[in-house]
Amino acid sequence: MPIKIPDTLPAFETLVQEGVRVMTETLAIRQDIRPLQIGLLNLMPNKIKTELQMARLVGASPLQVELSLIRIGGHKAKNTSEDHLLAFYQTWEEVKHRKFDGFIITGAPIELLPYEDVTYWPEMQEILDWTETNVHSTMNVCWGAMAAIYHFHGVPKYELKEKAFGVYRHRNLKPSSIYLNGFSDNFEVPVSRWTEVRRADIEKSESLEILMESAEMGVCLVHEKRGRRLYMFNHVEYDSTSLSDEYFRDVNAGVPIKMPHNYFPHNDSALAPQNRWRSHAHLLFGNWINEIYQTTPFDVEEIGTDL
Repeated sequence: MPIKIPDTLPAFETLVQEGVRVMTETLAIRQDIRPLQIGLLNLMPNKIKTELQMARLVGASPLQVELSLIRIGGHKAKNTSEDHLLAFYQTWEEVKHRKFDGFIITGAPIELLPYEDVTYWPEMQEILDWTETNVHSTMNVCWGAMAAIYHFHGVPKYELKEKAFGVYRHRNLKPSSIYLNGFSDNFEVPVSRWTEVRRADIEKSESLEILMESAEMGVCLVHEKRGRRLYMFNHVEYDSTSLSDEYFRDVNAGVPIKMPHNYFPHNDSALAPQNRWRSHAHLLFGNWINEIYQTTPFDVEEIGTDL
């Protein structure tokens, strides 16, 4: 089944060209099923690029999904037009009365700031608390994952001496996990961050389970058993060129940056990188959405009452 998004959203045509099934609202109404309600809290400056990355993965599901785009109300996006935000986004204040089967919280380029110094941290804390009663399952990504695991468990983040940047091999620590169904024993994942969380801090909480880890980059994916929360500290959603875009942006700006590890063929930045993580990204999101479908209440208003 396809994903339901506005047919004027910039991602629409790209998804169609890539073979992702999308539908208009008129067609969705004719189908006598309840689509899964997935919210995307997009904290990235370039919201259009992130919309496409997430919609591509959510839209690959065989289930009908209705994706709602959400933003922080008091924060102004630097790289997305106000017209786009007004046309396609709602603020969290405008949707907080709703219930969602799934909710994605993206990363944000504010890793080096203490959480309490982030201008929208108070609203972020409200949103995280709200997910406990209004969301069946949450996928937290990169800074969103660090913020969530800090908020719920007090797990700190640590600044790295240099940026963790490139494509790194990771181990499947829990092959029996419903979220890792179909995963290889080891696989590659893009990494792009200035901070990290550490295994020793995570292991202090009995409700947290580490599912993916890299010998070089540390913890990648954590599952919270009771709260149906996933914490993904890296970027399985990245496009083939996302790391090169970041690399050349910094090079052109004169910002010191190493070439991304294990990314460009033969470490030659003139060569186009190959995507070696796409299949596992689709597996992870497909498994997540399938688990939501299997466990979420049929009546969306009952979400949050079963924990």
